[in-house]
Amino acid sequence: MTVTEPAASSTAAVPPLAARARTVGGSPVRDILAVTARPEVINFAGGLPAPELFDREGIAAAFHQVLAQVPERALQYSTTEGEPTLRAGLAARISTQGLPTTPDDLLITTGSQQALSLLSTALLDPGDTVLVESPCYLAALQVFGLAGARVVAVPGDDGVDPAALEDLIRRERPKLLYLVPTFQNPTGRTMPTARRAAVASAAARHGLWIVEDDPYGELRYEGERVPWIATHPGAEDRTVLLGSFSKVMAPGLRLGWLRAPGELLRACAVAKQAADLHTPTLNQLAAARYLDVLDAHVAKVRAVYGERRNAMLAGLPEALPDGSSWNRPEGGMFLWARLPDSYDTTALLPQVVKQDVAYVPGAPFYAATPDPSTLRLCFVTQTPEEIGEGLRRLARGLGI
Repeated sequence: MTVTEPAASSTAAVPPLAARARTVGGSPVRDILAVTARPEVINFAGGLPAPELFDREGIAAAFHQVLAQVPERALQYSTTEGEPTLRAGLAARISTQGLPTTPDDLLITTGSQQALSLLSTALLDPGDTVLVESPCYLAALQVFGLAGARVVAVPGDDGVDPAALEDLIRRERPKLLYLVPTFQNPTGRTMPTARRAAVASAAARHGLWIVEDDPYGELRYEGERVPWIATHPGAEDRTVLLGSFSKVMAPGLRLGWLRAPGELLRACAVAKQAADLHTPTLNQLAAARYLDVLDAHVAKVRAVYGERRNAMLAGLPEALPDGSSWNRPEGGMFLWARLPDSYDTTALLPQVVKQDVAYVPGAPFYAATPDPSTLRLCFVTQTPEEIGEGLRRLARGLGI
C-alpha cells in the first residue's frame, strides 16, 4: 500500500491594494510635520490654529450644558444630515452673511475634508475631469486622485483666469471646478468679485459644478468681505459651498458642513451613511450652543492673527534672498513666497530644518508643472516674537 505524502504547506499572497491606493501618495505637509515635531522647531509648515487661543472655558461650558441637560440625546446616534439645532443655527449664520439658507440645505460633516470625499463619491466616476486652481489645496488633490479623476490646473493669478477657464471647459469637458476663492490655501490670495461672477457665468453656460471651499473666510484682517460665488447669478443651482468650524472654533471637534442643491445633498447623505453614519452628536450639540458666542471669539482670534501676519510681513525682507516676492493676504492663515529661479525650496528644506525652522515647499500644491522656487508659510501658530526668531533662522538656512 502506497502512502501519499501531504503536500507542503504554502501561504498565498493576499490580493494587492486597490489601484487608487497604490498610485496616490500621502500628504507631504503631514510628512514634514512628523519630521519637525520637535518642540524647539519654529514650524511655519503646518496649517494649525494657535492652541492658546482656543476658548477652552467656553467650549467646556457648552459640553457641560449639553451633558447636563440632554445627556440621552447627546450620547445617542443621530441623523446623517446633522443635528437640527446645529443646522438651524448654521443656516441662520450663512443667511446673515448673504446667502439665504435653510436647515434642509445643509449636511453636517466630520470636518470639511469629509465633505470633499462625499462630493467625490457622489459626483465623480474614474476618468472624469476636475478643474482646479494652480496651485491648489493639497488634500483636495489627494481626494480627486483617490476618486480616479483627471485633475487639470487652470492658470491664474488672483484666482483662475476666466479666459483660460472658458478654454479648458470647452476642451476638457470637466464635471466640476474646485476653488478656495477666499484666502486660498496655499497662496492666501482672494479672488476678486468680477472673477467670481465670471466663474458663475461660465458654469451656467457650460453645465459645470462649482465646489467653493471656504474654511478661512471669517479670518479677515483688512479689506471688505467678498461675497461667495454661490451668491452670483447662474451659480445658484450648481454651487456646493463648504465650510468648517476648525479654524474658528477648534479643529479637534471635527465639524464641517456642506451646502448643496437637493439632489446632490441627498446623494452626499447616502455617501455619508456608508462612511460614518453621522458626525458625533455630542460635538454637534455643543457647537450649536457655542454659536451664541462664536462671533465674539472670532473677533479675538482675528485681532491676534492680524498682528502675527504683520509680524511675518515685516520680517520677510531680511529673511528671503534678493529678488524674492510674496503676497500680502487680507486674511486667512498663509503667505506665499517665490524665491529667485536658482532656488529649489524642496532641496533646501533639509538644511533649513537644521536651523530648527520649517516651511512647506510649493511644489506639492501643483496639479501640473510645479514652480520649485515657491514656498508656503503659516503665520498664525507662533507669536510675533517667535515669528521674528523663526525668520532669522530661515535666513540662515537659506544662506543669507
